Amino acid sequence: MPVYDAESDARLDALRTRWSDTLRRSRGGAEGPDPLPYADRLLARWAEPQRRYHTLAHLTAVLDHIDTLAGQADDPELVRLGAWFHDAVYLPDRSENEERSARLAERALTEAGLGTAQVAEVARLVRLTVTHAPADDDRNGQVLCDADLAVLASGPAAYTAYTEAVREEYGFVPDDAFRTGRADVLRHLLGLPRLFRTPYGTEHWESAARANLEKELTELTRGPA
Repeated sequence: MPVYDAESDARLDALRTRWSDTLRRSRGGAEGPDPLPYADRLLARWAEPQRRYHTLAHLTAVLDHIDTLAGQADDPELVRLGAWFHDAVYLPDRSENEERSARLAERALTEAGLGTAQVAEVARLVRLTVTHAPADDDRNGQVLCDADLAVLASGPAAYTAYTEAVREEYGFVPDDAFRTGRADVLRHLLGLPRLFRTPYGTEHWESAARANLEKELTELTRGPA
């Protein structure tokens, strides 16, 4: 018999409430299908066993960061929906996760009662997480991308947990190949003029994130002890 986990159950209920509130606000009070079945299908995706970093904890963190940045978005509700879908399809050994996630958003949100322009914007935001390179006037995109990358500015323990979870997700990749590929990603990020595009992200996350990336890159290129 499974052990009842009251804390986990409470977290799922909180996420269901967040989804339902966001969807209802996005519909502007218009009638539509019950939000909860959509929430449960999405939560099941985010709890799939192949995930180690792209989990319900990551979804929650991104939603929390969007709450912090909401005033810098043109439509924070659509950004929140983008967060729900941005890794809804996730297989570590596949390269088309964002595109498949965007298509899922297009199908589900149309059925859930959102307008054509709203659905298109959410799908665009999901696809933007391939590059995390929003335009200078893309306030919605800047908020979603900053919220998704905010983990890079974590404190030492949380950043270590993040890197360990990423390595577990890519456990099928040999160590040498993983170190090479991860180092390339870190060099790319460090070569960007800015990691974060919102004023808040620039002020509060940029320097800490760069320090974490530089430290990780040094450790990766040094190789195992």
